Amino acid sequence: MFAIISDIHSNLEALKTVLADIRRRGVETIICLGDMVGYGPDPAECLDLVAENTQLSLCGNHDHAVFYEPMNFNVSAERAAFWTRAKLEEETDVECRNRRWRYLGSLNPRHEQNGFLFVHGSPRKPINEYLFPDDVYTAPHKLMANFERMEQLTCFCGHTHVPGVFVDDPYFETPEEMGEAHKYAIGDEKVIINVGSVGQPRDRDPRAAYVIVHDNEVEFVRIEYDIDVTARRIRENPYLDDFLGARLYEGK
Repeated sequence: MFAIISDIHSNLEALKTVLADIRRRGVETIICLGDMVGYGPDPAECLDLVAENTQLSLCGNHDHAVFYEPMNFNVSAERAAFWTRAKLEEETDVECRNRRWRYLGSLNPRHEQNGFLFVHGSPRKPINEYLFPDDVYTAPHKLMANFERMEQLTCFCGHTHVPGVFVDDPYFETPEEMGEAHKYAIGDEKVIINVGSVGQPRDRDPRAAYVIVHDNEVEFVRIEYDIDVTARRIRENPYLDDFLGARLYEGK
């Protein structure tokens, strides 16, 4: 049994709440699919917590942008990336500052383990390709191309902040369509499973999202956290757009 988190986006309140919930459930192994930083007000603290509490973390596009350069970002995301870089550089403890930068620089884009593939974006472009639910109608060729690239039956990803399961019909199944338990049984067909976002959900549900994998069953978990704290800290930061806090209340 293990938990998978993704897209924390410097939202410390959401991350602390999710980690506490994972501990309460007795789950000891945690995998992070990237985007620990970006958008939110507490990048250093989130990096530290992820590094301390996960057994594996991958590189997301915002992690990549902070360590290298933001590319194809909107204005809000780009400003947040440059501010995050400056914030990490402000750390006066040289050992601590260097440790965070080494951690960011060490993140791999993909990982294979026990028959599972773990990425941030997609199987064929692990850092920055978006797989949207609407792609089953508007870009089915993109989804099929990703399934063709998969050697494994199951891939876990994040990036779009929308939890659910792609099957190679193609079709996208939301957690709500899975029944009250919000559990999906992994079978012998190829699936791409989006674990949702801890720190910035975009499926119109503001609660933090993550998954727990029990053998071959994936449980989609939602949990409330104190959005007011994160939104206020964003509003108080002149380098972060107020919109980034306001959107948390609507889950979009």
